Amino acid sequence: MTNPIVVVPARLGAGRLPGKPLLDIAGEPLIVHVWRRAVEAGIGPVVVAAADAEIIAVIEQAGGRAMPTDPGLPTGSDRVAAAVAVIDPGRRHDVVVNLQGDLPTIAPTTIATALEGLADPAVDMATVAGPLAAKAFDDRHVVKVTIDQAGFALDFNRRRPVGPASRHIGVYAFRRMALERFATLQRGVRERDESLEQLRAMEHGMRIAVRVVGDTAPAVDTADGLQAVRRALLSRRVP
Repeated sequence: MTNPIVVVPARLGAGRLPGKPLLDIAGEPLIVHVWRRAVEAGIGPVVVAAADAEIIAVIEQAGGRAMPTDPGLPTGSDRVAAAVAVIDPGRRHDVVVNLQGDLPTIAPTTIATALEGLADPAVDMATVAGPLAAKAFDDRHVVKVTIDQAGFALDFNRRRPVGPASRHIGVYAFRRMALERFATLQRGVRERDESLEQLRAMEHGMRIAVRVVGDTAPAVDTADGLQAVRRALLSRRVP
């Protein structure tokens, strides 16, 4: 693990909020806030892998780097894999961090923590989880992860967990070879049903390490979540 790169996948047609990456939050598009958090993490260069020219334009206007990707790619990790293949054909980057584009208040330290799970050479990819609020147990917008005693993911799902669980946070650190393999794998039934790309990795035997952090930053999946994030970011700007 010597040379990570962070890639933020984004497309206007995804999710339940129309045009989500470009929605205004405290005076800037949502995707710009996420890009800033990735830069603040300081773990490597940051690129936004965008399916739409409008996303590329706002990132470049903010001073960032973005590149076009095929709008038909099925998931963010597929988009990340496609982008890295073009950005780094010489494979200088041996670790690729996929930061989902709907986490504008994620702590930069949380992004960096995802790398810790790759210290174990048996791990293909690593991610992070945070506290699961009681009100979120039945919320299908909140992804839950169950973790074994060794710190490996046992399952991800949107349903109410049967036993102890944490709230999954959408950042994945892939070994480069694992990401390239992931992009060739067939999507399974559970991935499609749950709309959770990490289930593809698990269904094909890839090991996912999970680090639990105190970060409570929500993903922006609903109109209510959008308003909550707007209030949070505006409050940070009050002198």
